[in-house]
Amino acid sequence: MSGDSHALPLRQGTTFSEDAVPDIDPTTTAGLLAERLQAWKHAVVYLEDYVGAVEKVHKAHSKEYERVLKTISHPLKEGAHFDQGLGGVAGFFENVRVNTQAMINSNAETEKTLKGSVLPILERLHKEIKAKHKEVSHGVEKGAKEIEKARNNTQKHIELLGQHTASFESTGGKMTPNDDPYILQRGVVHRLNKQVIEENNHRNDLINIQDGFKAFEAHVIQVVQQAMDALNQVAGGQAEKTRALYTDMLGAAQRIPGDFEWKGFMNREGHRLVDPNEPPRNADALAFPNQNHNSTKPLIEGSLERKSRNKLAWGTQSGYYVVTASKYLHEFKDDDNLRHDPKPELSIYLPDAIIGAPSGEKFNIKGKDKSKSFSSKLTGTSELQFKAHSAAEAQKWFDAIRVAAGATGPAYESQPPSPDATGPTGSISDTTGKVEKIDTGGAHKEQDAGITGGDTVSSPTAISPTVARADTVKDSAPVEEKKATLA
Repeated sequence: MSGDSHALPLRQGTTFSEDAVPDIDPTTTAGLLAERLQAWKHAVVYLEDYVGAVEKVHKAHSKEYERVLKTISHPLKEGAHFDQGLGGVAGFFENVRVNTQAMINSNAETEKTLKGSVLPILERLHKEIKAKHKEVSHGVEKGAKEIEKARNNTQKHIELLGQHTASFESTGGKMTPNDDPYILQRGVVHRLNKQVIEENNHRNDLINIQDGFKAFEAHVIQVVQQAMDALNQVAGGQAEKTRALYTDMLGAAQRIPGDFEWKGFMNREGHRLVDPNEPPRNADALAFPNQNHNSTKPLIEGSLERKSRNKLAWGTQSGYYVVTASKYLHEFKDDDNLRHDPKPELSIYLPDAIIGAPSGEKFNIKGKDKSKSFSSKLTGTSELQFKAHSAAEAQKWFDAIRVAAGATGPAYESQPPSPDATGPTGSISDTTGKVEKIDTGGAHKEQDAGITGGDTVSSPTAISPTVARADTVKDSAPVEEKKATLA
């Protein structure tokens, strides 16, 4: 039957899926194509054996044609790769078997001609197929290993994210910066981007190899036809019957279209090949476990300017800051997840920090850098001065930081306020028990944890939990005095 009468089926899923770490072996397509080359090589070997046997037959009379028939009496190896109907490679070999049986009684002596003209054509084709097999087998092996390495790295980070998101609720969200699900989630995205790049590069290599198969198989068919034509010419000097039989074998070979076997192969095994029309993978469209977990969503994020902790430095430097559900304030160079692994350069655990209320565009935070970076080991606890793009933006950051700082309660349990600590603006958080205070004076006030600030922000210092003190708030314009007493 003709391969042109069959329409190609619609493609299903091919090599990759939308899972972050697909279960598909990246070597599957390459292995299938390498096996197909093996089938072609064995087909050529069959034909080489056939012509070699014909050479001997022409030397040893008609009896030797029985040996010729034996060389092709067995089914083709990897025969499932060929169309079993008429008009293909399998049908061609069946035609050869029938004609060879009829040639058993023929007598020809053309050994030298066959040896010098027909066999070299097939031998060269055999070498070409072996070289192509080596190219397919070894050319994609390196890419497959890189994909496997990248997938394992991504899977390990996804599992690590799963562990810490699972323990997020049980630990109250308190964990080290490196275990912050937000950081781990961005790490997964980073590794996933690298994995997708490796997969797409490997995919492009396979598509290039696939696209070359059609032309290569047409070349193989063309060379086989050339070999059969040469065989026909050598045997043409024999009896008319022998010539007619060889002509019939030539016709069987020439009737095979160059893309007949490839089209049949696409009909049977197309779902296992890479679909060139399938779009490349995009990391933004992929999903992975715990990608949208509440612990990975920031309370607020954006760019801020911060004054350097180096007292000799001047001016401010811009950075990308995030307040996470784990109550950390992280600092990054930028929000890029592709070029480098997003590791914070600064991490402050807000419940242990003292936050100054915003003064215009500026606000202060005093706390210990827990990022374990080189600079954190040198500075320890320090007061950081931040500057937002506007006063309203600074207030948004302050509100988000205040929520994060009071999410798990104060470092020390506060005592009930004394009856005289009832100023109109002094307040005690009902949900956290943490005292919020504002300090604008020149005198240094002390507190255990909370919010400080005003028009002028001073560096707060630690307070002994057993000593009760009062803070006084003064504005530049006439203001009312506010008092709050801590026990």
